[in-house]
Amino acid sequence: MKKLAMAAGLALTMGMSATAMAHPTNSGYVTDSGDSVWRTGFGGCWHTGFWSQEDATVEGCDGYKKMAPKAAEPAPVAPAKAPEMMDVSKKFAVFFDFDSAVVDSVSNIVDYVNGLQKVNTIRLVGHADPIGSSAYNDALSKRRAENVAAALRSAGVGASMNVDYMGETAPIAQCSGRGAELIRCLRADRRVDVHVAGKK
Repeated sequence: MKKLAMAAGLALTMGMSATAMAHPTNSGYVTDSGDSVWRTGFGGCWHTGFWSQEDATVEGCDGYKKMAPKAAEPAPVAPAKAPEMMDVSKKFAVFFDFDSAVVDSVSNIVDYVNGLQKVNTIRLVGHADPIGSSAYNDALSKRRAENVAAALRSAGVGASMNVDYMGETAPIAQCSGRGAELIRCLRADRRVDVHVAGKK
């Protein structure tokens, strides 16, 4: 009976030897021909005679768990490029009553200036119609330009302004009437031209 048991044990050992082999990447574990680690009856992994604690690198054996791959860091986002500003310019005209330097409104000029990213220049040129002496019209056109500049500053326009005047020397109206009709026709000459240049 004893000889029979020894023979059976020997046969079992030989059968294991025929199919057991070292783990393909870790010589500390025993695998079958399909590279699966052999398990004990208690779920543990079979060790070879060369096993050491440093060999505990097989998933599910001796408490080893494979570390989850580190998530890739998101690629840095390039900052949005600021839109380039464009050079812009616009001309306005402020008109006056006959023999007057009282400014009516500059709101349209103020709105335009406030809509710019940058103001480069504001140039004001005063004009007068030809009724009256040249000296008087020079002084009147100067007061008109200065009053428009003051109105713009009062409305919050802080940019520097170049103020000039031309009297009656740059007419644009073509009139041939007399009296009140002539005064009405010459309204286009009673003006201040405002040239605004900047970036938007």
